[in-house]
Order: sequence, then structure tokens, then C-alpha cells
Amino acid sequence: MLYLFRCDSVSQQQQGLRWASFLKRAYKLATMWSLLVVLSLSCLLLLVTGCSPNQLNTQATKGTQLILATSDEPSTFNYPLNQSPYGVFSFIYEGLVTENGLTGSLEPALAESWEISSDRQRITFTLREGLKWSDGQPLTADDVVFTYQDIYLNPKIPTVYRDFLRIGNTDTFPSVRKLDERQVEFTLPEPFAPFVRYTARLVILPAHTLRSSVVSTDANGNPQFLATWGTDTEPQKIVGNGPYRMVNYTPAERVIFQRNPYYWRSDAQGNPQPYIERLVLQIIESTDNQLLRFRSGELDSVEVTSEVFRLLKRESKRGKYTIYNGGSKTGTRFVGFNLNQARNQQGKPFVDPIKSRWFNNLAFRQAVAYALDRERMKNNIYQGLGELQHSPFSVTSPYYLSPEEGLKVYQYDPQKAKQLLLDAGFKYNSQQQLLDWDGNQVKFTILVKSEEKSRVDLAVQIKQDLSQIGIKADLQVLSFNVVLKKLLRSRDWDCYVGAFGVSGSDLEPYLLFLFWSSGGSFHQFNQGPQPGEPPISDWVAADWEREIDNLFLAGVQELDEGKRQEIYGKFQQIVAEQLPVFFLVNPLSLQAVRNHVQNVKFSALGGAFWNLYELQVSIDN
Repeated sequence: MLYLFRCDSVSQQQQGLRWASFLKRAYKLATMWSLLVVLSLSCLLLLVTGCSPNQLNTQATKGTQLILATSDEPSTFNYPLNQSPYGVFSFIYEGLVTENGLTGSLEPALAESWEISSDRQRITFTLREGLKWSDGQPLTADDVVFTYQDIYLNPKIPTVYRDFLRIGNTDTFPSVRKLDERQVEFTLPEPFAPFVRYTARLVILPAHTLRSSVVSTDANGNPQFLATWGTDTEPQKIVGNGPYRMVNYTPAERVIFQRNPYYWRSDAQGNPQPYIERLVLQIIESTDNQLLRFRSGELDSVEVTSEVFRLLKRESKRGKYTIYNGGSKTGTRFVGFNLNQARNQQGKPFVDPIKSRWFNNLAFRQAVAYALDRERMKNNIYQGLGELQHSPFSVTSPYYLSPEEGLKVYQYDPQKAKQLLLDAGFKYNSQQQLLDWDGNQVKFTILVKSEEKSRVDLAVQIKQDLSQIGIKADLQVLSFNVVLKKLLRSRDWDCYVGAFGVSGSDLEPYLLFLFWSSGGSFHQFNQGPQPGEPPISDWVAADWEREIDNLFLAGVQELDEGKRQEIYGKFQQIVAEQLPVFFLVNPLSLQAVRNHVQNVKFSALGGAFWNLYELQVSIDN
């Protein structure tokens, strides 16, 4: 999921960017995704020539470029190694199929068609004729086989996307073979309902450029691929197959893209797409700065948060932009504890054992759930522009289990929270501070990313709500790349205010398996051993985590929709009972887009730019 942001005065911006550049180089992290969600086309670009933002809107380039922003710079140009939601891949790559941003239905992309055998275990894709890479080289079935067989399914390459291809509970994967120059066949060990949808997220990579790095090894025996296409690589050397290609990258400032002359799409009249020639993705961490930049006319779009909705609505006519409302956002907003009881390579526990006892106590988690005033969050932080969230699925999902259907909910009740704690053996001292069984004061740190003001505001209110039941919480506000490293690598955190979502997960629940699977690469509340990492010891998954694993596996093998709804209903009940995370508020999906950007088809699912290839920029507006 990409975010669009704002900026203050040019001098302040330059100072901030220099400081951000220093910090970024200090924390050069290869950190996670978000997946994917991440990579949806909700964040677009603009063209820049290394000059100031005001110079971007010169008459010479007006009408041929789109100027957007993201809250953080890319962590890598190597797609399989990417674990951050802030990336360039949506613009320079495609998969075999794509998702319609309005309906979620699957549509042809690099593959013009696909066929599924009657036993649902063989899928044959036929590539479009005449496909080319951005360097003009042919794109063939060899590239598809190379991408899946030599990269995604290569155990020596630690990629989170391998999880998408794991089938069943026996750690089996599909096989792929070339039938001819335009056809490839995937064979599955058993029926796997989400497979075709997954091919929309697994982009195809160029064999002619990357094969040598996969077969060559470094001094430690690792593929050279692991050190290939970092952000220090010249952008022009990155070969893609999407609508744009990179031409310039200035760390902590911007990424510049240019239309890919070899992109396969054209309109009904035969005109090549995309229509917009250049895109510039400005890197601006602060949402306040993003807002200022948009209001000054320097950005073509910005995500509209609830706290600025009324301001932007009043200015929309004068500012010549439209605020699109896609309804409730997809994904989940939550707070959760680190339930990990394992130790790192040096034998040190990831979580202080004293705190770990609290976090792994169900009554403690339930008490915290009752202590959170989510109505106040909705009204104060989101200005009423949202809905309380109770489930891993949005209310629009066909798999959503409502409270009326039996889903357990936690209405604000601090007195009930206190009683749960007392019944569990906690106690209060004369200052009404909460103490555990051994007299330790209950206090911990809440981790939250700095780039999203509403999320920081949530953390502040959670701190306040917890103080009402005697719990002391401190805030740790860090850049998202650093947050991801703590969540999924060092695992040294107590409590986290976060969000997770993958485009299309409301239509295919298995897309959430990365987060909910006990072995998933995004199972952050109890992150287990991961390929390519130093070994950890004493990691254990709870029985209810294993039960969730089994339900997801049953759901992916079940083709009857009614039975699938029952399976995922049980999953939602387990989450509500066990509370690995507590869901907060689901805000509305709002985005402001300049009126000169035409043919916008906005939705919460696809955002404003899922159909980037057919967008146009009018000079008249």
C-alpha cells in the first residue's frame, strides 16, 4: 500500500530531506513488504530533471507528466528481495494476469489467456505475441520459467513471494515447464484455488539480464542475485516489462520514470499506452508536508486523511481537484503484542520474559481490548469518517462474519478490563499502577511508524486509554523501514500499532496467509524462523495458531463458496477469541486528484491509479 503525502516550505523541505538522507543511509535496511498490498498502483509519479519541485511544472513538460509522492524511498530495485510497501515495481513490472481495480476480477496482462484443466491441477498460460522487455529484447516463455523456477522457487533466494506458491501443509510447490515460445504450463500437486490470482502479484523478470547472477555465487556460496539491483544500481540498467521504466533516482528525494516504448498495451485506435509520458515519485515522509505540497499545486494527488478532509473539501473548487470516496479502506488497522517466546542466535530472548508473561496471558489481552475506546478514535482521529473494525475482513467481503452472526466484539468497558486483570492475578498499588503477580509494574513500549499521522495519533490515544487501567506505555516512533526490521528481523518490540492488507484479499482470503500463517513471512506477532536468517531457538506456535493454519489450508482446497464462508468464519472467531491483534477503526478511502488527470476510476480496492495506462493529463484544466 503506498501513501501520498505533503510538504512545507522549500527551505524546510531541503533541510528535512538532507536530514532524511543522512538517516536513510544510516538505516539502509532490506525490510519487508507489505506486499504486496504494496505494490498496488495507489502511488504515482512524475518527471523530474534533478531540479526543484517548482521547476517540474514548466510549460515544456506540462500535460505529459504526473507528479505524486510516497512516504519512504525504495529499499531495493530487486523485486523478489523487496519487503517494503514503498517501491517502484508497480510501474516497471507486470505479472501474467492483472486485477481490475473496480471489480477485483482477473484480466489478461502479459498472458493473453489461460486454461485450467478439469482436475484444476494444470494451468496453461499463453503469452501475448511480440512481447518485449524495456531494453527491446524479446519476452518469452523462457522468462516465465526462469522467474518461477530459478527465482521464486529457488530455496537459495529468500523471498517472501515464495510463500505465495507454497501449496498444502507438506511444503510442496508447483512445477513449471515451457510448452513453446509463448506457452507455459504449471502443474500443482493438488487443487489450489488462489493460484491464478497469485500470478497477478508475481511479476515476470528478465532471464537475459539476471540469469548469470542467479547461477553465480559469492564467497559464501550465496547467489550473486542477492547483491544484484540494489538502490545503488543505475536506474537505467533496471530492465522491466511494465508501462514505465526508471531513468533517475535521487535518494531521499525522488524517482523519475519515463514511458516504456516497448510496453504491450495500445488503445482501440492503436495508440500506444500509457498516454502520460513521464512520472515523478517524490519522496516526502511527512503527511503534513505532503498536504502543503498538494495545496500549493506541486503534487497531482494526495491521500485525504480524515483530519484534513474538511479543509481540502472547501478548497477543491479553487484548487481544481476532486476528492474521490471509495468507501471503507481494505486491510486492517490494529494494535498487537509481541507473543514471540523465542531466543536469538546469542540466546537472548526477543521479548523480556517478564513482559512476555503478560503478553501471552489471554486475560491480559482481553483486558486491553476492553480498555480501548475505539468510538473516540473514530470520532476524534478519523472525524467520524470510518467504521469500527471487528474482523480481519472488511464488511464488504463475502467472507465477513458479523457480530450478529456470532463474532465476539469488545465494547469499551474499562471497569470490565480492570476486573479481568484482577481475576488473572494482577493488582493495583496505592498510586493505581498495575502490578503483575511478582510486583513488577506493567509498562511497555508502543512501536509506531512516523510517516502516518493518524497512526501516531492512534498510538497516543492507546497510551492514554491504557493509563486509565493503570498500565504505563511509552511511544517509540520510527521510520517504517526501521519498524519493519524490528518486526520481522530483530523482533525486539513490545507492542505495535500497525496495518496489514493485500489487494484482493477480501475476494480471496488466502492472500492473508502471509500474515496469519504461523510460518508466514509476515506473521509479525509471533515471527518464526525464516529462510536465510540466523537460527533462532525455542520458537513455538500456539495451538490456536496451528488451528488457523489448518483452516486456511482447508479453505484453499475447498471450491464450494458456502463451505469456504464457514471455514473463514471459524477463523474470524478464533482471532476474536485469542486476540493476537485488536482491530481498531477502518477509515474511508479518500483521495484528492487534480481535475486535469482524466479517466480516473477510483475504488478502495484499486485506488486512483490502478488503470494508469489509460490516464491522461489535460493541459486545459
